[in-house]
Amino acid sequence: MPDAAGTLSATVAPGTAARGARLAAAVGARLSAPTEDGAFWVPASTFTRRDGSRGVFPHTVTDRAKPGLIAVGGDGRRFVNEAVSYHAFVRAQLASGGRAVPAWLIGDRGFLWRYGLGKVKPFTRRLGPDLASGYLRQGATLAALATAIGVPATVLADTVETFNRDARRGEDPAFGRGGDIYQRHLGDADHRPNPCVAPIVQAPFYAVAVWPADLGMSAGIETDAEARVLGADGAPIPGLFACGNDMASVMEGAYPGPGITLGPALTFGWIAGRNAAASPGGQTEPAAAVTLSGPSGSGS
Repeated sequence: MPDAAGTLSATVAPGTAARGARLAAAVGARLSAPTEDGAFWVPASTFTRRDGSRGVFPHTVTDRAKPGLIAVGGDGRRFVNEAVSYHAFVRAQLASGGRAVPAWLIGDRGFLWRYGLGKVKPFTRRLGPDLASGYLRQGATLAALATAIGVPATVLADTVETFNRDARRGEDPAFGRGGDIYQRHLGDADHRPNPCVAPIVQAPFYAVAVWPADLGMSAGIETDAEARVLGADGAPIPGLFACGNDMASVMEGAYPGPGITLGPALTFGWIAGRNAAASPGGQTEPAAAVTLSGPSGSGS
């Protein structure tokens, strides 16, 4: 995976004990070859909870497609259609050569109030804690916001001016926001003519940083059609089964739509459970058969 991918996960907390793939590899399981993307991705912002632990907010469908938001890289320029799927958004981050890691989601006062931004919920009156922590950045002007997020002020001003000129007509010729039913569904149906496009004009202006985070790995433990884990020699390891995100993706790294991990997880979970129960000792000694299953709700 690209170095820019980092180590942030939206599903596994730091310091978690060894999980399925590592446990299986320790007993001789064969792991699949790396896929093109390496993982199923989501842009995520991070914050500190009251107890001092790190929180991760996955930006799946709540804010990026709403009208009045853009994403810029460290150079102050847009790099992606912000309304595309969360996986595709991070693919664009990783393809940016590092200039969009982190990326900044930017909106104005009206956007923040109506739709929220990351962990900041819509209709939030008390922004002080998120501003004080640095999670939410604010600027009375676009130039002030540029300073707050460390991007060139003149470039950001030009980016927003260009976007606004077309957005007033509901258009985004640069990236085509709102260009398909997926994007429009996640926009605001009450906003016309384009549910995904509106100008950014109401001061103050706000921004939140988002980083690549994995929802699950697309490579993993190799299995056969019976969910049996395969060893280095290609033969099944007796009593060891895998399903969910621990199993190598049947899509070979592709992510055609939300929830794509769920069908295979249910199918191979059922197969693995059936075979584990039927394995020698499976009925009377449950420990004799082991099923490895990672978190498979990642695509929902």
